[in-house]
Amino acid sequence: MRLLERVRKEWFMVGIVVAIGAAKLEPSVGVNGGPLKPEITVSYIAVATIFFNSGLSLKTEELTSALVHLKLHLFIQVFTLAFFPTTIWLFLQLLSVTSINEWLLKGLQTVGCMPPPVSSAVILTKAVGGNEAAAIFNSAFGSFLGIVVTPVLLLLFLGSSSSVPFTSIFSQLFMTVVVPLVIGQIVRRYIKDWLERKKPPFGVVSSSVLLMIIYTTFCDTFSNPNIDLDKFSLILILFIIVSIQLSFMLLTFVFSTRDPDAEDSVCRP
Repeated sequence: MRLLERVRKEWFMVGIVVAIGAAKLEPSVGVNGGPLKPEITVSYIAVATIFFNSGLSLKTEELTSALVHLKLHLFIQVFTLAFFPTTIWLFLQLLSVTSINEWLLKGLQTVGCMPPPVSSAVILTKAVGGNEAAAIFNSAFGSFLGIVVTPVLLLLFLGSSSSVPFTSIFSQLFMTVVVPLVIGQIVRRYIKDWLERKKPPFGVVSSSVLLMIIYTTFCDTFSNPNIDLDKFSLILILFIIVSIQLSFMLLTFVFSTRDPDAEDSVCRP
C-alpha cells in the first residue's frame, strides 16, 4: 500500500522511466515521420498546449508583475547564456585529456550553450512551486536571445559556425509560446470564476505533455543507427551530466535563498 502511494506521489518520475523504456522497445512509433508525427504534435501542438495551459492557470497580475523583476531576469539570462557555458568550457578543458569520446564532450558543450527548453523549464518550475510567470518570461526571452547568442557561443567555444534560420525560429517561438499564452489569458477572463471554483489539474496536464516530449526525444535517440560509442564514455558522461546538474542546482539554490524574494525560483533543465 505504501509503495502504491509512493508511486502515485512520484508518478512523473515513474512516467519518465516508462517513457524511456517504451522508446527503447519501439522507437519507430515516436520518431520524426512516425505514427505520432512529433515534428507537428510535439514541436507545435505540445509546446503550444503547455503555454496555453500556463495562460489559463496564471493570473494576469502575476504575469505583469513578473515583467518588472529586472534583477531576476538579468541574473537568469547571464547565468544561462554566459556563466553556465563558460563554466562548462573550463570543465571540459580538464576532461579533454581523458579517454572520453571527443564528440560526447563537444555535444556537452553544445548543449551548455543552448537556452533552456521553453516547455520543461516552465513545467519543472511550476512543479517545485517556483515563480512560473518569471519562468515563462525568461524561457521565451532566453529562446529569442539564443537565436543570436548561441551561434556566437558555439563559434567562441568550439570554433564552428552555422547559418541560423532566424525568421523560421522566431515565427515558431512566437506561434508556440507567445500566441498560446495570450489566448490562454483571454480565455481565462471569461471562465475565471469556473477555474477558481473547479481548480483544474494544470500541473498534471503540463507534466503529461512533457512526458510525451521526453518519449519522442528518446525515440529519435534510440532509432539513430549512427550512434556507436563505447559504454565507458556513455556511463562517464551520464555521471558528469548528473554531477553538473546537482552542482548548479546547489549553486542556484544558494544564490536564490540569499534573496528575500524566495519564491522567485526558476528551473534551468
